[in-house]
Amino acid sequence: MPGLLVLMGSGETSPTMVEVHRAAARALRAGARAVLLDTPYAFQENHADISARARRYFAQSVGLPVEVAAGIAGADWVFSGPGSPTYALERWAESGVAGDLRARVRARQGVTVLASAAACTAGLATVPVYEIYKVGTDPHWREGIDLLEPLGLRAVLIPHFDNAEGGTHDTRYCYLGERRLSRMERELPEGTAVLGIDEHTALVIDLESESVQVAGRGGVTVRRPGSAVVLPAGTRTDLARLRGLAEGASESAGAAVAPQPPARPEGRVAEVTLEETIRAGEERFRVASAEPDPVGAAQAVLDLEAEIVKWAADTEEDSGGVEQARELMRLLIARLGELAASAGLRSAALGRLVESLIALRATLRGQGRYDVADALRSAVQAGGVHIEDTPDGSRWTLAP
Repeated sequence: MPGLLVLMGSGETSPTMVEVHRAAARALRAGARAVLLDTPYAFQENHADISARARRYFAQSVGLPVEVAAGIAGADWVFSGPGSPTYALERWAESGVAGDLRARVRARQGVTVLASAAACTAGLATVPVYEIYKVGTDPHWREGIDLLEPLGLRAVLIPHFDNAEGGTHDTRYCYLGERRLSRMERELPEGTAVLGIDEHTALVIDLESESVQVAGRGGVTVRRPGSAVVLPAGTRTDLARLRGLAEGASESAGAAVAPQPPARPEGRVAEVTLEETIRAGEERFRVASAEPDPVGAAQAVLDLEAEIVKWAADTEEDSGGVEQARELMRLLIARLGELAASAGLRSAALGRLVESLIALRATLRGQGRYDVADALRSAVQAGGVHIEDTPDGSRWTLAP
């Protein structure tokens, strides 16, 4: 089996990481067994839905059939992602999965992909993020499963390193912020570095050749007391260099780690997150409304719906998540009705607008999202258009 360790900061089931997953899957043999470890989120009431979305993502976007399991014996490919790092640690220690994961890395065999909460467990210590950030427990570390030790890396791993959800307060470093991380670093064993992986970013380690690549949108930070080195996306280096940085070697010493273009065009990842798409769509709608251009405004809503479908498998509801996009779409639909009414459209433009919105409504109804479909119908009717549902489809007429 190929030996590959992929550590992701976030976005593990989003369009931004598709090419990283595809590249890892290409190394697998035909008929390889792929296992999704659901442990980090198994305590959640919606765990079955999360697993279903993840399986759909890997099957449809990556071309990899995945089974959900509590163990990884005999697996060629293993994935685990969002949830609680400490919940996962306790269960993996009890079940022996922690030892099995270490054995895979030590043997340099199998594809192992850990993201978000699961990636947080990969170092010699783990951030108990739920307990600190959401419950208010004093900052502290929990023992990690230390997948990095067989690679000669004495480090802790922190995903979501560049998180900015806090707005007015510091949520970098997996929601710790600078104050708490600085305090916690002083409690680490001497010589321990912090490996920080930005959101929508992956650290890809080939366990056979010991080559290292940073893929995605952000970078990987090697942080030690008083210093930090950032390896931006596109960086290609090796484990020896990464070990050197973790041990405090200066950036000028040894092999260069300069960014390089991906080896293949298909290695590129999506450059836009859903959060950025939401902002851009809202701005397009605002500009179209100001002209006024109801057709352009309707197209902004249609494009937003297409993005929601594309991101529907995303299992991590962080900033800019699918639910936020749906809320915006409902708001824009209501505004669209107001715009159509105020514009007083009675032209071919109205036909293009209404036909587009009726098609969107049919799509929403087909997905069972009747609340949004009903909101769209109300918005169109507020603009002076009557919609009648018939066995042959929806028809519309102008209100007198």
